[in-house]
Amino acid sequence: MQRITITIDDDLLAGVDQLCEQRGYGSRSEAVRDIVRSALAPTRAAEAGSAPCYGALSYVYSHGTRDLARRLTDEGHHHGVSVASMHVHLTRDDCLEVAVLRGSVSAMQTYADTVTTQRGVRYGHLHLIPEGDARHTGHDHQHGDGAAN
Repeated sequence: MQRITITIDDDLLAGVDQLCEQRGYGSRSEAVRDIVRSALAPTRAAEAGSAPCYGALSYVYSHGTRDLARRLTDEGHHHGVSVASMHVHLTRDDCLEVAVLRGSVSAMQTYADTVTTQRGVRYGHLHLIPEGDARHTGHDHQHGDGAAN
């Protein structure tokens, strides 16, 4: 790991400190690493070409839109990038769907475009995660058994 020195104005530093406090970072360095990693993730994923990446597609849709739920399910099976999904009823009419994806960036983007352009779908967002970044985040995470990974 390399040590660097950066110069930022007081307002940005206050924002970094606030982020550290809100999210529980142990240091400014951990926060800055996550900020840079998040900023680089889309570029790294796009540069991966046909290499497998991960993604999370989230969207809100109206379940009352004619045949929309069926069409969305069909798209998930057709594109072959969906690994798992979670469905939440937000209101009487709106549902939130989060799909975990794995595949090439182009395949995941095609799937995301097909889903989010359906009539009745709102707030669609595809978050791309390069495969290497999913394995090497630079800090430990606690899981249910208490073991650090």
